[in-house]
Amino acid sequence: MPLNLVSKEEAEKVVQDILSAYPKKAQKDRAKHMNVVDESFPKDTKCVQTSNVKSRPGVMSVRGCAYAGSKGVVWGPVKDMIHISHGPVGCGYYSWAGRRNYYIGHTGVNTFGTMDFTSDFQERDVVFGGDKKLTQIIEEIEKLFPLNKGITIQSECPIGLIGDDIEAVARQASKKINKPVVPVRCEGFRGVSQSLGHHIANDTIRDWVFENKHVDTNSFAQEIEDSPYNIAIIGDYNIGGDAWTSRKILEDMGLSVIAQWSGDGTLSELVNTKKVKLNVLHCYRSMNYISRYMEEAFGIPWIEYNFFGPTQIFASMRKIASLFDDKIKEKTEYLISEVYGPRLQRIIDKYKPRIQGKKIALYVGGLRPRHIVTAFEDLGAEVIALGYEFAHADDYERTTHYVDNATIVVDDATEHELEKILKELKPDLFGSGIKEKYQAQKMGIPFRQMHSWDYSGPYHGVEGFEIFARDVDMAVNGYVWKELTPPWKRV
Repeated sequence: MPLNLVSKEEAEKVVQDILSAYPKKAQKDRAKHMNVVDESFPKDTKCVQTSNVKSRPGVMSVRGCAYAGSKGVVWGPVKDMIHISHGPVGCGYYSWAGRRNYYIGHTGVNTFGTMDFTSDFQERDVVFGGDKKLTQIIEEIEKLFPLNKGITIQSECPIGLIGDDIEAVARQASKKINKPVVPVRCEGFRGVSQSLGHHIANDTIRDWVFENKHVDTNSFAQEIEDSPYNIAIIGDYNIGGDAWTSRKILEDMGLSVIAQWSGDGTLSELVNTKKVKLNVLHCYRSMNYISRYMEEAFGIPWIEYNFFGPTQIFASMRKIASLFDDKIKEKTEYLISEVYGPRLQRIIDKYKPRIQGKKIALYVGGLRPRHIVTAFEDLGAEVIALGYEFAHADDYERTTHYVDNATIVVDDATEHELEKILKELKPDLFGSGIKEKYQAQKMGIPFRQMHSWDYSGPYHGVEGFEIFARDVDMAVNGYVWKELTPPWKRV
């Protein structure tokens, strides 16, 4: 039940105060991106608010780009392939091991996630083109790291501007090294946010892995025993070990996870996904495209799940189990009532008294705000404002099922809007990304980095919920800055 820590009137006043600072044209535009959701809000709304459109110039958007969506999210965590950042060194350096996609393996031998490969474009490359340089890099990579299972070319902005033919380079290189070389047209200027990068990356998995005409990727598949319980985890990037805790729940239920991608995933697992009976999808925004494709091409159904907090863990377990036989259903109910339930209740009993009644504001990527809402509610806190950096209309449609109180929902928030929400609503905790971290801390508001768990985690699953509860408790109750007097307040 909502705690109603913020009334609808208070929330609507904050929205109006935010908009009043803009010129009329910008005010009219930004008003389409904001809503105050309450109990009367229609749950079947197909398009809650404007989203997935270009940011208004000059409003300090904090979105990512298409390159970030492909290299940083979808392809980058595939651990046994080498991912070349094709362009100037900055993008490759900035995206180098930045998301804590944990994996098992030997770096430089069979895993390459924490290594940075870049074509380091210079002015002469922009003038004369980078095709020859890219070919040379691929040949050098094959000599230095012969155990890699394939290569992707993650193109940066200059590549699209000068017209480098990375597809031709990829086709020739694939034939020469007899491995997949995947060209990904994810130049940062494409689309309106990193969301298009997800879609482009999904399409290249479809074209160059599942339907590859240049290299037989089936040769990379592993022998898998056929079973009605074979499933794949899709769209979990193993931030801080999240996918491992999710996998544990699914395997405890009696299911067999034969593919996990892209966190701690391999090329062979991508190929083996064609053999599963069900795809369980965590990050809808980044991987719904490939899930839909596999359903159409191979007849593999897919289902969304959410393993943040007890409420959603139990609901997702039952939803997944309902698609299998009585053996899985019975084992699932046993786990909920006899194993997971008591353990999670002990966590709630320990932390809820310390977190009860706290106000939470969230501004993250394409699924986490709505996924985490009930985890906070399990601990007695209430989400009073949330927003997405690159969500689409269907993401907001799903969000209305998670928020019932007078919650401010904002799309593609500006720095001004975030500052106003924090200043007026005074949340006890703000969960967002690294770009927003210091803005909140300068305002004296406790902060958790909700893209990479602030060097903590995992937050998924049973083990993850305990770490999540501990971190929220430390943030809201052990916040060091409230013990200090800033220089501008000293007499």
